[in-house]
Amino acid sequence: MPEQLDSGRRRFFGTAAMTIAAAQLVLNGPAEGQPGKTKAGDLPKIRRGEHTSFASLKHIDAGVLNVGYAEAGPSGGPVVILLHGWPYDIYSYVDVAPLLASAGYRVIVPYLRGYGTTHFISTGTLRSGQPSALAVDVIALMDALQIEKATVAGFDWGARTADIVAVLWPERCKALVSVSGYLIGNQQSGKTPLSPKAELQWWFGLAGGEPKYDDLEKRLAEAPVITVPTITLEGDANGAPHPDPIAYATKFSGKYVHRMIEGGIGHNLPQEAPQAFAEAVLEVAEG
Repeated sequence: MPEQLDSGRRRFFGTAAMTIAAAQLVLNGPAEGQPGKTKAGDLPKIRRGEHTSFASLKHIDAGVLNVGYAEAGPSGGPVVILLHGWPYDIYSYVDVAPLLASAGYRVIVPYLRGYGTTHFISTGTLRSGQPSALAVDVIALMDALQIEKATVAGFDWGARTADIVAVLWPERCKALVSVSGYLIGNQQSGKTPLSPKAELQWWFGLAGGEPKYDDLEKRLAEAPVITVPTITLEGDANGAPHPDPIAYATKFSGKYVHRMIEGGIGHNLPQEAPQAFAEAVLEVAEG
């Protein structure tokens, strides 16, 4: 009799353990892959618009900002930082983030200064949108999150910011994905007028920046070469002003690939072609 009871108890607890494990799998979803084990072509296939939200948004003080950001993937995985553009926001990456997380990457998607839940800590801080300031924000966020090095990817303002991070802090940037390529400009070159037709495409002027960024802006004015491994992307239907890939190819001295994404893909490439964008990030991050 005791043997029968013991056998029954073993079956009960074994069944209970399997039930709990199955419940955990349902709640947590499939385990993330291991970085280096998943190739770009092996990522799960995703339809544009398959996801509409992030699991949660976080906040952290970083430099002059309190940054609102989404995070996906294992906390110990290699880091990818995804930077949005204007007038977009973090939801441009709502389909990209889970793909990279499934490959074992820790994905950070911050609202840039002036967007979403990110706000200035002090009311006395100048509300500047100059290029170097946004790049400094990214480094401050990495410091706050104790991230030593990351693959950085972006489009529009986010691509320009990613380019600048790669140029000014190559030791913090493992690799780069930049939609529309080399977008580093400077105010000095901006003083040379374009053709009237071209000038009509731009709405911003030559407002002065913060003096504390002057040294960084001077370095950017030299149009420095990007040395980290890079993939640049362009949509075949991008109607926004963008440089010809041939014009900036020599601005990348490391391992470099340019890719045209076809299928009527416009300016907001990660949202319009999340599979292609995620594959590019994974490819360049894996080297």
